[in-house]
Amino acid sequence: MTAITRAFSRVIGTINDVEILKQLVLFCAAGLFVALLMLTYGLDLSPGLF
Repeated sequence: MTAITRAFSRVIGTINDVEILKQLVLFCAAGLFVALLMLTYGLDLSPGLF
């Protein structure tokens, strides 16, 4: 049991705070992209719209 907790703490210790922030930003960007796609679903985006 102790070996498992030591290995787990080593893995957690190697994860950098910057990497976590990068992943969070990418996740938010993907969410915004999907939200934009959902908002434009069914909307005619042809040149006549503009």
